[in-house]
Amino acid sequence: MDVARGATQLLSSQNVGDLVDSVEAFLFDCDGVIWKGDALIDGVPQTLDMLRSKGKKLVFVTNNSTKSRRQYAKKFHSLGISVNEDEIFCSSFAAAMFLKVNNFPREKKVYVIGEEGILEELELAGFTGLGGPEDGKKTVQLKPNCLFEHEKTVGAVVVGLDQYINYYKLQYGTLCIRENPGCLFIATNRDAVGHMTDLQEWPGAGCMVAAICGSTQKEPIVVGKPSPFLMDFLVQKFQVSCSKMCMVGDRLDTDILFGQNAGCKTLLVLSGVTSQPTLLDPSNNIKPDYYTNKVADILGLLEP
Repeated sequence: MDVARGATQLLSSQNVGDLVDSVEAFLFDCDGVIWKGDALIDGVPQTLDMLRSKGKKLVFVTNNSTKSRRQYAKKFHSLGISVNEDEIFCSSFAAAMFLKVNNFPREKKVYVIGEEGILEELELAGFTGLGGPEDGKKTVQLKPNCLFEHEKTVGAVVVGLDQYINYYKLQYGTLCIRENPGCLFIATNRDAVGHMTDLQEWPGAGCMVAAICGSTQKEPIVVGKPSPFLMDFLVQKFQVSCSKMCMVGDRLDTDILFGQNAGCKTLLVLSGVTSQPTLLDPSNNIKPDYYTNKVADILGLLEP
């Protein structure tokens, strides 16, 4: 972890110009940065339009795996933001790409403790997914001489945010990881909580991942932020050096750490999970380069 950085600066009319001029690509988290639940955060579309008008590349990097890139593009459009699917990198896509770049055998299946986004991205990448929301309706029979059957051809278990989590899925994923030779345990991310609605935080994927860690006594391969896998993928796709990128996010331990680990500039917004007291607390050793209240401050401070 990179802790030997300069002091965190409050974004101001004095330093915002230097930040924007020095950056070719802005990487934005979504939940708590662009929107909260299904509510758009004020001033976001105008700020994104301004950055595009200055020739900046915009990339949206979210750890929320419940949607696919296609579904996220639909959400952006419904909120009045014009975004191309190629600009969206969600952890559901990252999980599918991890399997692809590591030559996961096509004949093997993938068990999903998660939602439609993961299943859709697996299918687009040419893999067969099992589980997901459909298994959220299934129950177990805890009685004598009852053997829980699982698919022996499952070669990976992908765990993400799952509002349909249940005992059936926990047992299925646990058996695959413990009993299928070489079965991979992949986590989309380990966020503790997330803004699933605009008024409250809800348990994040870290909760589901921790359950499987507990039953298998194994640690997962994490493909979302702050894992370097996603950044390596972004650099390869957009051909922009990390020093010319700025990661904009609302979490210290995922967004800001993700940017810092890669050598990007970092901007924390206080419109999501992290509060100013948490950021400035002496015990916090993840310090962004800049912080501000919300994304729209970039536009507000640039205007004379």
